Amino acid sequence: MKLYKGLVAATVEALQDIFVKNRQADRVVEQMLKSNKKWGARDRAFIAGNVYEIVRWWRLVKYAAHVEKAVESEDFWRLAGVWQLIKALHLEGNEASGSLPEWPEFEEIDREVVVGRYAEALAIRKIAQSIPDWIDQLGETELGESWPAELAALNRTAPLVLRINTLKTDIETVREQLGSEITETIPGVPEALVLKIRINVSGHESFKGGFFEVQDAGSQLIAPYLDVRPGMSVIDACAGAGGKSLHLAALLGNTGSILSMDIEHHKLQELERRAARNGVTNLTTMLIDSSKTIESLSETTDRLLLDVPCSGLGVLRRNPDSKWKLKPEFLDKIRKVQAQILEDYSKMVKKGGKMVYATCSILPSESEEQVRAFVKRHKADWKFVSEHRTSPARDGFDGFYMALLERK
Repeated sequence: MKLYKGLVAATVEALQDIFVKNRQADRVVEQMLKSNKKWGARDRAFIAGNVYEIVRWWRLVKYAAHVEKAVESEDFWRLAGVWQLIKALHLEGNEASGSLPEWPEFEEIDREVVVGRYAEALAIRKIAQSIPDWIDQLGETELGESWPAELAALNRTAPLVLRINTLKTDIETVREQLGSEITETIPGVPEALVLKIRINVSGHESFKGGFFEVQDAGSQLIAPYLDVRPGMSVIDACAGAGGKSLHLAALLGNTGSILSMDIEHHKLQELERRAARNGVTNLTTMLIDSSKTIESLSETTDRLLLDVPCSGLGVLRRNPDSKWKLKPEFLDKIRKVQAQILEDYSKMVKKGGKMVYATCSILPSESEEQVRAFVKRHKADWKFVSEHRTSPARDGFDGFYMALLERK
């Protein structure tokens, strides 16, 4: 294998930022790639690819490298080297494949030991699939027999999926602009295009013109699930940077009104920038700074989207570092937050209106069970209509849950 020391050094530095300084992987990679203008496309692909691969397979790599806890620079060099051997083993399928450059940083790596420990690791699911013990146990408890397949699917690289902005264009036009040979449609997701090869879409004129947004196919199913009609009032109460708000605006054809709310001002600012690029004119934003904000909107909206904060265990393909940072106590806390949001925010819906409760979690305890408990508490006022779940293993989408409820 041909390795360049500068690129491996950049990979090592990025990994230290993620695991020692506890920074988010996507931001670390983005900043690293901007740090050296001399790097070409292949160089950037090597750095980004290796960083995300090692983060995704962190436990497996550490086991094969015999590194209990990575702290010092030499630990990360060792892990980077061992990962190259693992990749060669996996790709070539034989123990004779792969060798490392004779660099001082790799001197202590014994290839035969790595091969042996890698073989051992493959026999232990939580190490082979590189997941913390407690998440593996939780997945098995909540998902039963389907957990191994979902876990394996969550370790596959996520495809790059676009949502066509129908306020400005149509799917065939964007296919022509990007190249029909590198794009394909997704059955059942009418505005989605998946790219067969990864390109920098943010630099494309079509993106700058607001013709599309990057949004997973599973996520694209949520806004239509709200059953909106032209002229309706809609509140997206956990809007974040607003991908689903923008989709709702397109579904409404810029009619009616969308109020996008969040507790973080910077996310709403980003949404406003995206809305301008998308040609959205029926959207306003509101910062949630107290419970009075929600109370003041009691029974004011036809439709309410609650894409609540969650563990994010349905989107590990895109955020592999989150599984190493997630803690059991956070999950306990976020379930209480979800229940409270359902309890308080649902009051904004008019009688006869509808609400979608959504998560990007594969866990029933954050999803189906929350909805069942809410409907049971409010059977006099709310009716369960339907629910849908996307499965990384079955659909190839991120793992989303959505439930449609109607206020009586």
